Amino acid sequence: MPLPKIEEARELNDQELSEQIITTKKELFQLRFQKATRQLEKPHQFKQLRHRLAQLMTVERERQLATAQETLGAESTDSTNIEESAAEE
Repeated sequence: MPLPKIEEARELNDQELSEQIITTKKELFQLRFQKATRQLEKPHQFKQLRHRLAQLMTVERERQLATAQETLGAESTDSTNIEESAAEE
């Protein structure tokens, strides 16, 4: 099975993204538990799940940064408008 593509993660909305992150973390925990009890049948799943988790967390962080950037952009625009109106008076 090929590794998942990051485009798939980018298509998720914020709620689905959070759910996927939690689900992936739980699956990794289960795999570690299986490995410790020597019941692990598919060791390649570690790489796939770690890869998927990294993708999901990257997309989440990109969205956080985009939101912060928009907030900063709006604040700087507001302060510029205040400065301009003060200068006109």
